[in-house]
Amino acid sequence: MSQKLPTRAEDYSQWYIELVKRADLAQNSPTRGCMVIKPYGYAIWERMQAELDSMFKATGHVNAYFPLLIPKSFLSREAEHVEGFAMECAVVTHHRLMKDPNGTGVIVDPDAKLEEEYVIRPTSETIIWDTYKDWIQSYRDLPLLINQWANVMRWELKPRLFLRTAEFLWQEGHTAHATAEEAVEETLKMLEVYTRFAEDFLAIPVIKGVKPPHEKFPGAIDTYAIEAMMQDGKALQAGTSHFLGQNFAKAFDVTFLNAENIREHVWATSWGVSTRLVGALIMAHSDDDGLVLPPTIAPYQVVIVPLANKPEEKEKVFPVAKNLENHLKAAGIRVKLDDDDTKRPGWKFAEWELKGVPVRIVLGSRDIDNKTLEIARRDTKTKESVSMEGSLSYVQNLLSSIQRNMFEKAKTLRSENLHQVDTYEEMKAVLAGEKGGFVSAHWDGSKETADKIKEELKATIRCIPMDQEPVAGVCVYTGAPSKQRVIFAKAY
Repeated sequence: MSQKLPTRAEDYSQWYIELVKRADLAQNSPTRGCMVIKPYGYAIWERMQAELDSMFKATGHVNAYFPLLIPKSFLSREAEHVEGFAMECAVVTHHRLMKDPNGTGVIVDPDAKLEEEYVIRPTSETIIWDTYKDWIQSYRDLPLLINQWANVMRWELKPRLFLRTAEFLWQEGHTAHATAEEAVEETLKMLEVYTRFAEDFLAIPVIKGVKPPHEKFPGAIDTYAIEAMMQDGKALQAGTSHFLGQNFAKAFDVTFLNAENIREHVWATSWGVSTRLVGALIMAHSDDDGLVLPPTIAPYQVVIVPLANKPEEKEKVFPVAKNLENHLKAAGIRVKLDDDDTKRPGWKFAEWELKGVPVRIVLGSRDIDNKTLEIARRDTKTKESVSMEGSLSYVQNLLSSIQRNMFEKAKTLRSENLHQVDTYEEMKAVLAGEKGGFVSAHWDGSKETADKIKEELKATIRCIPMDQEPVAGVCVYTGAPSKQRVIFAKAY
């Protein structure tokens, strides 16, 4: 293996960048601000897709696909929406290239200018709602519950692999309802789906909350989010769900005849998560030796490393290792048999540790004689000698134990770094500390105050928690009356 990773304590940012590259998750692309997701990184995203897609379909949603290119005029129909995304939009102006008459390269053909320019989708509300006006005529067509798996482009000035890239992969749900109550119920239902996914599958505890008005999605009435704490104390927004009211329905004239034969505009929601969840997974769990992946999301839950150098050892060990692989696969466990005899065992151990495989099984000639296996867990780096006879149930229980332990460890870290403060000096001290963390503090409700705190402390309001009873107080910055506490943090 190559030299060790930078440690998190030495340089957390460089540790993250190097880990993404060395674990073969992704690399920078020749296209500015974009990334190439490598097979192992994409396998993690595929696991996320599979789990989320199943959860969406269990709640009645179906998948569709809409165009990548959006007529520029569509974005101007909802004023707040276009204002929110205008600075991030990439625009297609021509449809053809030509050979440069003054050289050997190519140039844009000036005669191929589009009559109407297209925006590469930063999000799909506009193209989808223009489509929905043809799909929805009556209350019998509602609710319309659609999800799309797609890519989007938002011109990112400071890209970082998985966390912020100009192009990224995501899913975006877009639903239409007959009443505001149904749309709000859908918004909160999908927020709960994201919460269960983050906690049960990614082993990342999250805080559910509503965004303050100045932080909501452009064009939304209310935006809800789940906020996760990374190991360096910073926040990462792990998912959002938006109640759009009738804003987009009115902008694109999406109406229906209700049961009383009266025409009304529909009520809307949208919700999404993206490949930044891969970044969240890395920063929430991994250590100075590499990835630490939860078993539910790991491409390989178990790696088997046979120990055999001589031909006679291979003849003895490899069939047993293959049989063990088949036995685990039959039980539904994702397993990799590393029978590459060009690599030394120590190299293999380090490689699979770097890639975060939850369980490693080592099998040699002596183990076969003793009818035992050496089984190591990635999260605690401990190992045990286990009888072959009971190894399947042991591995199954071990995977469940690792999943629980990773969640509890992340939950403890958040608990230790969630601080309730009552003064601005306390707030500054926390955010200036080595670990930072989340700060629960009173805020007077004004954008001006939030902007001043952001300017001075580089911290933003992540959300207004939904699981706390509002208790009045005074703003930590202005001393003005405050209705409730909010969560401040530095964020990715």
